Amino acid sequence: QVQFVESGGGLVQPGGSLVLSCTASGSLFYSMGWYRQAPGKQREWVARIFTTDSTNYADSVKGRFAISRDNAKNTVYLQMTNLQPEDTAVYYCNRVVPLNSWGQGTQVTVSS
Repeated sequence: QVQFVESGGGLVQPGGSLVLSCTASGSLFYSMGWYRQAPGKQREWVARIFTTDSTNYADSVKGRFAISRDNAKNTVYLQMTNLQPEDTAVYYCNRVVPLNSWGQGTQVTVSS
């Protein structure tokens, strides 16, 4: 069973930036996505990168977040800029068609 490991979260002021990383026990050479879950809300996808390296983004993060991958390092990244309080959530990675196994996620808190 593939296990995803997310890292890079933290506390940042509005307007700040973070880079999240996702590694896994198996290959990440699939269409991969970043998802987030804010308190009291359902998990939602925010960014996807396909095996062709094409990407797409939720409207709420378009122009601020960038997803990328390094196949040699078996790592998927999420570069987040101009973070806002509404970006506060636990961030997860998984395949675009999610596996049932989710990682622990990494907490991103945007607050002054």
